[in-house]
Amino acid sequence: MEIVNRVASSSLVTLDLEEYYHRGERVLFDIKDWLFHELVLKEKEFRTYVKEHDWEQYNDKNVAIVCSADAIVPVWAFMLVATRLKNAHHIVMGSLEALEQSLFQEALSKINIRDFEGGKVVIKGCGELPVPDSAYIELTRLLTPVVSSIMYGEPCSTVPIYKAPKKK
Repeated sequence: MEIVNRVASSSLVTLDLEEYYHRGERVLFDIKDWLFHELVLKEKEFRTYVKEHDWEQYNDKNVAIVCSADAIVPVWAFMLVATRLKNAHHIVMGSLEALEQSLFQEALSKINIRDFEGGKVVIKGCGELPVPDSAYIELTRLLTPVVSSIMYGEPCSTVPIYKAPKKK
């Protein structure tokens, strides 16, 4: 009796979100230390800090801009910092988690969804890299209009997520 690997011979397409993970360094840029007593932004001093800071250290890095102090910071301050991060790979205003979500959003937006038209897709789970839950949701949102089914897990053990309605 011949042993047949039904998973290998199936029409399933496996999508591994780890393949869309940007390998660049992540940096949290906190403007808290540039505030007077970590409470108040003084424009002249703030602009001096921005002017004198070594911005080259962020080249090609992924940067999340935050203010971790409990202070009211005008949006123009974050905008000013962003102008100096022009050589960073990716910047967001928010946490490192927000940065990760944004990086995946950018990567997933480049997928040609039509390549999966009518397909049976397994979105691989459980990996080594930190893939945010939002990436799974976004990929599901993108695929649902075009695929015949979406499953989650490994091809040998999947959880059904979506099945397209039968066409009349």
